[in-house]
Amino acid sequence: MYNILKHAHSGWAYLLVLVVLVATINALIGLFGKKDFGNRDFSLALVGLIVTHIQLLLGLALWAFSPYSNMLFSNTSQVMGNDGLRLLALEHPLTMIIATAILTIGYSKHKKQLVSNAKFKKLAIFYTIALILILSRLPWNQWLA
Repeated sequence: MYNILKHAHSGWAYLLVLVVLVATINALIGLFGKKDFGNRDFSLALVGLIVTHIQLLLGLALWAFSPYSNMLFSNTSQVMGNDGLRLLALEHPLTMIIATAILTIGYSKHKKQLVSNAKFKKLAIFYTIALILILSRLPWNQWLA
């Protein structure tokens, strides 16, 4: 079960980074280009939200079955003293939960706006923050190997 979740989570991560990057760039272009908010823009933001939530569910399931979570609870000082273990057991999951929450808040807030520029502004701010958080805590040495 662990290996299946690990492969699914790792593979889906490529899609997540691509989709959130495209949605963020689209929001920034719409904001600075003073464009009208259309169905394409809404769809990109929604797909970013959906992909992120699926990845979070895969990640939480993976974390529950992972040896890193067991180590975190059984030998906390060893995990906290090792940068690699701390990243996988604590920093990555916690940061991804926060990034997903920020992205979700941004998506929710953009729907309440009536003007295109305000919609793009909400998406640009929240999706950019979420993207930065995601990229900051990816386990790059394992992910790209």
